[in-house]
Amino acid sequence: MKAFMPGGSVSYTPKGLAYRDKWGALRYAANTALLGLIAAKDGVQQTSFVNWARSQIHYMLGDTGRSFVVGFGVNPPNAPHHASSSCPPCNWSQGSSCPVCGWQHLSAAGPNPSVLYGALVGGPDQSDNFVNNRDDYILNEVTTDYNAGFQSALAGLQYFIGKV
Repeated sequence: MKAFMPGGSVSYTPKGLAYRDKWGALRYAANTALLGLIAAKDGVQQTSFVNWARSQIHYMLGDTGRSFVVGFGVNPPNAPHHASSSCPPCNWSQGSSCPVCGWQHLSAAGPNPSVLYGALVGGPDQSDNFVNNRDDYILNEVTTDYNAGFQSALAGLQYFIGKV
């Protein structure tokens, strides 16, 4: 936690994201936010860790002008690097089977046909820039290790509402 807190060894973007690495930058802040909330629940630097975690999660949710959560908030990503949400949808009402999905769908232009609601993408570069482009897997990838910490930190912040 000490490295991620202001003044530690982890740098910050101009808009306040603790920025450890370009590949999935939000994962590090989300997972560290979770660790801070766990420590805070045990009474360790409760106010500072909760406030820091809140600032990082709120950055991801869009407090700085854009959301990094698919289907949520202001200008959310709509083309995450995610194979199955890139596939054409099944048309069950017409009684047809699902179309075959292949790599050509992952590299197709435009928004994903299926909205991957709630998924956290990799996030911005060190200057807070983000290009909503499925082919840019460094900024737009969606993975379990990005989202596990993020979703758990959301639950942790819910726990602290009204307590800190």
